Amino acid sequence: MTENSVELRAAREEDLPVLEQCTQSPESTGPFQWFGWQDPAKWRRRFAENGLLGEDGGQLMVVSGETALGFVSWRRVVVMPHSSYWNIGIQLLPQARGRGVGTRAQELLVRYLFAHTPAVRIEADTDLENAAEQRALEKAGFTREGVLRSVVFRDGRWRDGVVYGVLRDEIDAGPVAVLPTSGRDSAPTPSPEAPRTPNLTPVPPTPPTQLP
Repeated sequence: MTENSVELRAAREEDLPVLEQCTQSPESTGPFQWFGWQDPAKWRRRFAENGLLGEDGGQLMVVSGETALGFVSWRRVVVMPHSSYWNIGIQLLPQARGRGVGTRAQELLVRYLFAHTPAVRIEADTDLENAAEQRALEKAGFTREGVLRSVVFRDGRWRDGVVYGVLRDEIDAGPVAVLPTSGRDSAPTPSPEAPRTPNLTPVPPTPPTQLP
């Protein structure tokens, strides 16, 4: 597995155990994403409802070939009646961390959202102590914008977070090819002019306006 082999695709029913493992096991979530036991059936209900793709957010699987490595997510943050932006998150299985997968997956998600929605801002936040995710966001093109004091309750106390943002005109999104949900065989080949173009499954555009 290399950084360039990382792709995003829509979730399949067989991915549900991976999603559950990513969020229901303290060993798999890691120290910065463990917030206690949650409803173990929530992924199956959400998948049955809309395939984890909705107008105000969703999840895509992070994969290398046919191996699921985790998922990325996004949700709409409404500021005013006609103003909103996306907040994104990521959760990887332990074996996928420390290899550049997180950087690449978040870069692909940013390009995807700018290509398929009219949003002009994408935001991400993480624990002040999560240096690895902060490096990944900066490599993916995000700018550190500030510290949010006592914003998340985790492991018995309130903790500070760091907020990052990226704007549409700061990213060269390029064309987006499609990786079908059912497999790779019919996926179009990216043009020579954009060799690093992400292979993604689109969701319907939404009007302008963290991990589960």
